[in-house]
Amino acid sequence: MTEYLAVNRANWDERAPAHAASADYGYERFLADPRHLSGVVTFDRPLLGDIEGLRGVHLQCHIGTDTLSLSRLGARMTGLDFSGPALEIARRLAASAGAEIGYHESDVYSAADVLGAGEFDLVYTGIGALCWLPDIARWGQVVGTLLRPGGRLFIRDMHPMLGTLDETQALLTPRYPYYEQAEALVFDLPGTYVDTDVSFQSNVTHEWNHGLAEIVTSLLDAGLTLTKLAEHDSVPWNALPGQMVVDPATEEWRLAKDPQRLAASFTIEAVKRK
Repeated sequence: MTEYLAVNRANWDERAPAHAASADYGYERFLADPRHLSGVVTFDRPLLGDIEGLRGVHLQCHIGTDTLSLSRLGARMTGLDFSGPALEIARRLAASAGAEIGYHESDVYSAADVLGAGEFDLVYTGIGALCWLPDIARWGQVVGTLLRPGGRLFIRDMHPMLGTLDETQALLTPRYPYYEQAEALVFDLPGTYVDTDVSFQSNVTHEWNHGLAEIVTSLLDAGLTLTKLAEHDSVPWNALPGQMVVDPATEEWRLAKDPQRLAASFTIEAVKRK
């Protein structure tokens, strides 16, 4: 089972510099404007609410643009990711921006061992994270362990319905499992989700879908109470090429025709019971 970590880490290690160099992540905008926030956190902000003074951890933080954005909203942030090259970029960005953010290299399932139990007021997980994890129930236990009583999880991620669709088909055709499976979905795809001319060598990934009820149940079983659940018709990348259009105001992609047909992402907030 640990093979997936090595395979996926190689993929993300190689892509981190290309992501930092792309306009999509807006690395230079963070340095030019101390008020700049990522598009992801800007979208999250109405549901996220006030996080001033909270001690927060961003799981699967990648190159740290969302982590820095949360810091700029007043949270005392820590970032965690399994990719060393991604964390090097995140640390460099935070230092250049004058933000005090501690970054730790670890897979998600070891987060509590690295960061400690009951240390955080906020656990934040951004878009495109859960598909890299084979066991959603175990993830829920990690979230519950990291949070102090009364602390909350905030996550926005790809909707599992979107995760079932075959992007190569003109019709919206379910092809992949909606529910978590023991075996990974193995893909071998060149390129990445940002515009880049870089050619990559590590193109294999191991991924899993998780049903919405499975995600919610993992949190309930970990001692959390669901406080918000929202579904959205958009995601911040072109998930279905040829069928989606971007909203320039939000940098979000939705179906060009009848976007109400598809829940593309979801938001969950859950609070650890006291």
